[in-house]
Amino acid sequence: MLTTLFFLRRTGFAAITLLIASVVIFGITQVLPGDPAELILGINAQEDTLAALREQMGLNAPVWQQYMHWIGGIITGDFGKSYTYSVPVSELIGARLWISLPLAIMSLLLSTAIAIPVGVLAASRHNKATDVSIMGATQLGIAIPNFWFAMLLVMIFAIKLRWVPAGGFAGWENGIFNGFKSLLLPAIALALPQASILARIMRSALLDVLAEDYMRTARAKGLPRSMVLWRHGVRNAFIPVLTIMGLQFSFLIAGTIIIENIFYLPGLGRLIFQAITQRDLIVLQGLVLLLVGLVIFINLLVDIAYSIVDPRIKGAFHE
Repeated sequence: MLTTLFFLRRTGFAAITLLIASVVIFGITQVLPGDPAELILGINAQEDTLAALREQMGLNAPVWQQYMHWIGGIITGDFGKSYTYSVPVSELIGARLWISLPLAIMSLLLSTAIAIPVGVLAASRHNKATDVSIMGATQLGIAIPNFWFAMLLVMIFAIKLRWVPAGGFAGWENGIFNGFKSLLLPAIALALPQASILARIMRSALLDVLAEDYMRTARAKGLPRSMVLWRHGVRNAFIPVLTIMGLQFSFLIAGTIIIENIFYLPGLGRLIFQAITQRDLIVLQGLVLLLVGLVIFINLLVDIAYSIVDPRIKGAFHE
């Protein structure tokens, strides 16, 4: 019962957050410059023609009615029709989601796979040459922007070694391997700075855990050092790491806007850039709300993971 109540409360908070976000997103796009009717008909269109189109699109209705119409369509899966492409926004998003989402997941998995063992290694060699070297490398990884990593990776692995394509997307219809090959360099460029941050958090959290009394008791009982480190230390140090992983997903999604343009990937990041430059506000509204929803969903999963890693969290929340 406690688990169900915990899940329902967290889900309720997530739904309220998404609703508030939708109001903010809609309000901001209403004050942005650009007339949708002019975008469709052109700036040389007659005023009566523009007025008729505004009436047809419901742009003359009160703002609250426009919001209710928009959010009602979102709930039923209707994101509206793009002003620029004259196709449903859901079709544009659906076609590009299968590029950006695998890219973000690949980046998150790659950064985690690098950061956890590196952070554990640094903590286990505290104040030794290995620890100092790893901290120096992670500081460099944090300082260098991911778009610079992207250009460097293209120069080395695409232009010089010709192991992977420099840009573009092969398409999933041409094989899963070719699709992932197209996303490999962008995923690495996104993952390296995030892996540096996560490794430092893992090291710091694990050092705090290793100083606890129960860790010294476990070592005094004669348990192998590796067992104490991984079974007792890493699990108890994982809660702050989970927090950063949840936050990193939003940074990875935001980072795709730059990375997808560098690698010329037709994903959500590039679609956002195009929607901004073309003042396609209906596409921009739907995309931003979708990305916010993804971030909220990931944070909900992180909250659930908290309760699995440390059951005390459920009890504290219940109290």
